Parts: sequence; C-alpha cells; structure tokens
Amino acid sequence: MLQLRDLPSQEVLQRFAERYPAADVTAIASFLMLLRVATDLSVALDACLSKHELLQGRWWVLILLMRERDLTSQPSVLAEKLGVTRATMTGLLDGLEQGGLVQRVSALQDRRSVQIKLTAAGQAKLDAVMPDYYSRLRLCMQGLSESQRSDLQSILGVIDDGISAWDFNQ
Repeated sequence: MLQLRDLPSQEVLQRFAERYPAADVTAIASFLMLLRVATDLSVALDACLSKHELLQGRWWVLILLMRERDLTSQPSVLAEKLGVTRATMTGLLDGLEQGGLVQRVSALQDRRSVQIKLTAAGQAKLDAVMPDYYSRLRLCMQGLSESQRSDLQSILGVIDDGISAWDFNQ
C-alpha cells in the first residue's frame, strides 16, 4: 500500500490550481489528509493485529461471525459484507480453518450448502485481540470529545455520500 508521507503545501496546491482551474485547494488538502490518516490507521491496525498473528481480512471475518447470534454465516454473505470476491473469501476461510478459528459446516437442509461457524478457538482469539484493539482505539480517539466524534461521523458520512463522484461509469 502506498503511503503519501509528504503532503503538498498550500503554495504547491495553489500552483496546481493555477494550472488546473477545476482544482479546489481546500478540497484537495482535506482529501489528501483524510487519505493519509486512513492509510495510517490501516497500517496501525495491521501492526496491532500482527501482534496477535492475524491479518485484517481474517480478523474482519471473525468479527462478522461474532456478530451473528449463532456465530454462523454463509461464505457469500461474509464476502458481500466485506466487499471481497467469493474467491478471496475462500482464501480467507481456508486460512482461518487451518488455524482452527472457523469451521465449515454442511447445512442440514442442503449438504451442498456450507455455513461458516466461529469456533471456540476463534472466539478465544477475538477475546485476546479485542481488549488490545479497544485500548489502542480509545487512545487514538481520546483527543476528541463526544461531540467532536459525532461531528466526525457526520462529516465522514457526507464524504462517503460524495464517493459516487468517482464512479467512471456515469
């Protein structure tokens, strides 16, 4: 993953705006800062999870299974929720199953249909990871008041709504 460590100065952005009239300097600066922070957060999460011998994709699968009342879901549903292909999900599940963290269970009604179940070892892995994750997350966000956190969620929602502008099929 690329990480833009050197954000452009206002002067540099202004020069770009002079050359490209559609450039909105404050929008560009905000976007680049958001992109950098998101990348830094992802790298920090990877570092936290690696201490527990997990990768993000596998961790998210475990989290999604833990959300379910019966700790079970279909591979296609998990793939949809994570925004990955079924092939990618198969790879994630293979690794988790090899580690004993999930198990594939044939559906009673249709033996061709497979369910994925969080195992006791998978739950134990989450029980080891989550306190560390929540502690780091709390420290990361401690500089924001509850009101600022609420504002941040609203602002990010507006940006999320604007992502459709990147759709080149329009």
